[in-house]
Amino acid sequence: MGLDIRLPIGMMFTLIGLMLAVQGFLTSGDKAMYHRSLDININFVWGVALLIFGLGMLLASLLTKKQENQPAEKAKAVEKTSV
Repeated sequence: MGLDIRLPIGMMFTLIGLMLAVQGFLTSGDKAMYHRSLDININFVWGVALLIFGLGMLLASLLTKKQENQPAEKAKAVEKTSV
């Protein structure tokens, strides 16, 4: 089959989420920066959310590849035993 769209989307969201979470973690002590967002470290919160979504997409892509390969491996095993 072709390229699974979940793989590049998962990589993109994981990378952006990781960068945003690190930015939020490094600036967590700056109260003036997060005053506008009711003192919520919105960079860290959304960074973690994007990271979880991206890892979920990557996991779904990898599981799909494993499921696609299993029938082919079973068919090869059947061919070897029947010969």
